[in-house]
Formats: sequence, structure tokens, C-alpha cells
Amino acid sequence: MTRVLVPLLAQPPARPIGGAVLALGGRSMGATWSVKLVAPPTASAEALTAMVQRELDTVVAQMSPWEPGSDLSRYNAAAAGTWTALPAAFAQVLACAIDVAERTGGAFDPTLGALVSLWGFGPRPFSGGPPAPAAIAGARATAGWRRLVLDGDRLLQPGGLHLDLNGIAKGFAVDQVAAALDRAGARSYLVEVGGELRGLGAKPDGQPWWVELERPPSADHAPAPRTLVALHGLAVATSGDYRRFFEHDGRRYAHTLDPATAAPVADGAISVTVLDESCMRADAYATALTVMAPDAALAFATDHGLAALILTPGPDGLEERLSPALAAMLDP
Repeated sequence: MTRVLVPLLAQPPARPIGGAVLALGGRSMGATWSVKLVAPPTASAEALTAMVQRELDTVVAQMSPWEPGSDLSRYNAAAAGTWTALPAAFAQVLACAIDVAERTGGAFDPTLGALVSLWGFGPRPFSGGPPAPAAIAGARATAGWRRLVLDGDRLLQPGGLHLDLNGIAKGFAVDQVAAALDRAGARSYLVEVGGELRGLGAKPDGQPWWVELERPPSADHAPAPRTLVALHGLAVATSGDYRRFFEHDGRRYAHTLDPATAAPVADGAISVTVLDESCMRADAYATALTVMAPDAALAFATDHGLAALILTPGPDGLEERLSPALAAMLDP
């Protein structure tokens, strides 16, 4: 079974006149990236590839916890009571992260860097199993999004606070690439970075950029429908417990941490997909809804007009929860 989601548009995207579809690609942020765009015959694939790579490299240089010289690492190592000047893009991402943290009651928290590393999902070497309770308590004591004090482009280090923006930075990178393509004159493209996507316009044959929403591996053996979406003026981000995890004593520990427990989310959704005009917001909200209990996640998405697809395990396979905003996009 396949169903189709179509954005609610006043008019369909204009069909490009002339041009060919260029396919670009590379690696960044520990993943691959790809761009497809309608470009005139004179366009240089090499120049466009370099432009995209520069945008992604800038995000890494500012927000990667794996880069010792990044602005994020510099802040994490700063002394208590000092202020760090942030690049404009970094400040923009952090302001959005704080906003989502506030709206979700802390389900999204960009200050879990020490805990993320402690659980083996950050730059420090993995111990092979869950950390000791005392270590968790120590890392938890330094976290908390309410400790963040952002004054314009300056960020206060209250002491021991470690940022982790992996739940939002990849989506922001997608938006940055799309903005660079806009500045370059592209009016029809599909951007993908590590599974997060954003599209605009139509292909030369008049078809939109169709993409299939990510499904967990277990969906291949369960009666869950395939979902295609026409990405015009939309971005899509997915958070899933199958993306990064480790197993210990018969239990699986996924990379998404619950700020309330300082541990990987337990008994939550297998996968959450969010569609939004901004991939940055979609990325952050997908993470937050994964942390919430599935029913609470659906209620939040309904109350806030988020287009969300929530997949949970059920007795007969995967169970779906579609928010009203997503259901309204279903093509009859």
C-alpha cells in the first residue's frame, strides 16, 4: 500500500523551462549529502558542489562536538562565568533550540552534551555499556536548557555546561544549502543531508520532487504503508531509535536521550517524522516528539499544528499516529 502527501498550495509549482537535472553529492557531518537541481546547461556541477560543501563545512566548523576547534567545543571548554561570541548562524540555531525547548517543556534540550558523550554517542570513547549511576548524576547536574543565557550573539558559560546540537544542526545545514541554491538562482531542487530533506519546485517533466518518508527496518516485515510526499516548499526530518544504538545485556539503548531521566528514551516511538517549511524546526521537533510518550507527542503535534507521523510497536506490527496537519495533506 502506498499513500501520497501533497502540500496545501494556492497553486502548483511552476514547471521549469529548459535546463537539465544535475545530481551532486559528497560527505559531511558523518553522513552523505546529495543535491538534485534543475540547472541551465552552462551550470558548473563542480562549482555547485564546492558551494554546497562550503555551506556544510561551515556548520561543522561551528557546531560539531567532534571538532576540537569548533565554536561549540570552544564554548564547552570555556571557564565558568565567561561569555563566548557566537557566529550568527550558531546563534540562530541556538535561539531556535531554546525556543523549541521552552515550547516542549524541555523534551528537546540542547545542553545534554556531557550525557550524550557519557552514553557513548559523542566524541569520547565508548565504554561498551551503560555508564555508572554516579557518572550520570554528575553529568546531569551540569545540564539544563534553562541555564542557557543567550544575549544577542553572546552565550554565557555558567560552568560545566556542554552543548550538543546534533538534534537540530543537520536540519539547519539542509536549510543553509537550500538558501545557497536560492542565491545561486536555482528554483527547483531537492537537498538531502543524512536523511533530512528539503525540496522546492518541480522537475522538467512537471513532476514534483517525490520522496518516500523514512521507515524503520522493521517496517519491511510489517503492514505499514509506504508514504510519498511532494516536497515543494517543505522539509522533512525523521528521528528513529534504529539509527544509532548499542545493545547491552539484551537491551537496546538508542541515541536519543530523555532529559527527564538522563538516559536513552525507553518505550517510546520507534520513529517520528515531522514536515515543516524549516528543516531546522522539523529536526528539533522530531527529536522532541521522540522523547515524549506517543500519545503526548500526538497531542503536542495536534495543539501546535505540526505535521507529524509517529510510529510505535503494536501487537500486529507497527501502529501509526497521524497528526491532523499531516492527515490534511493526504491525497484523496
